[in-house]
Amino acid sequence: MKKVFLSMLALVAVFLLASCGKSDNRKHIGISIPSADHGWTGGVVYWAEQAKKLHPEYQISVVAAKDAAEQNNQIENLLAQGLDALVVLPHEPSPLTAICERVAKQGVYLVVVDRNLDKPVQSLSVVGDNPGFGRAGAEALVKAIGGQGKVVVMEGVLCQVNTDRVEAFKKVMAQNPGITVLDSQPTDWNTEKALKLMENYLQKYPQIDAVWAGDDDVLVGALKAYQESGRKDVRAFIGGGGSKTIVKRVMDKDPLIPFDVTYPPRMILNGVENAIKGLKGEIPEGQKTVVVPAETISPENAKDFYYPDSVY
Repeated sequence: MKKVFLSMLALVAVFLLASCGKSDNRKHIGISIPSADHGWTGGVVYWAEQAKKLHPEYQISVVAAKDAAEQNNQIENLLAQGLDALVVLPHEPSPLTAICERVAKQGVYLVVVDRNLDKPVQSLSVVGDNPGFGRAGAEALVKAIGGQGKVVVMEGVLCQVNTDRVEAFKKVMAQNPGITVLDSQPTDWNTEKALKLMENYLQKYPQIDAVWAGDDDVLVGALKAYQESGRKDVRAFIGGGGSKTIVKRVMDKDPLIPFDVTYPPRMILNGVENAIKGLKGEIPEGQKTVVVPAETISPENAKDFYYPDSVY
């Protein structure tokens, strides 16, 4: 009797150990993203969680990291759990390249979103159209002030994404001799830094006709500084990112914000959906990049870009 009992315990133990390895038979997709340290990344977190709801046929694990070191460790843990695909938006490309290379070498379908790694080890890149973002913002600004006026620029973090945007913006400005770019300074895509920079611009320049913020978080800071100054000379603020707060003001025909430009945090969901296509063999052979276009948001189409339930 004792032997039978011990045999039964052994069978139960084997069953439990087998069950711990994998929670179910669905394919496992990991999503590794930065934590919500500002509005846009808050939107990324929101859309990553939406992926779980929209694709219940997959086991989807979402992890968010405060820095590159934590993100590296989180990817290590996901890999140990067993992955079929990984969608990663790197905090910083360089520190994440080595772990992503290991992921790829283990046969995991790897999708990198927004910013590319130092080595092209990914199966697919899903990126925003940063030159298109800068160009669309510039064209919207030109339209808003009728091709005449003095403009200040509020850049983001000094990186390739910012460079692509600003160079495209300046090319459009060069084609409009009636517009003078007074100044262009970084804000690190930070609302408080944007507020302080806009305060400096307002003190330095007695006439400003338009502001290109280049990011909706930056735009919020710029607007606050302008409204607190009591000045009435700025005719248009153009941001970007498609935050629900700014899109709502465009939709309501706020005279200070006639347009916005998309750089949707929803692209993380686009990354997941392309990872699913990759697992199914539905990505065309040779395709390595999917570009999410930059679209101009106007009062006429703003409702199509307004997500009231989003945190961004």
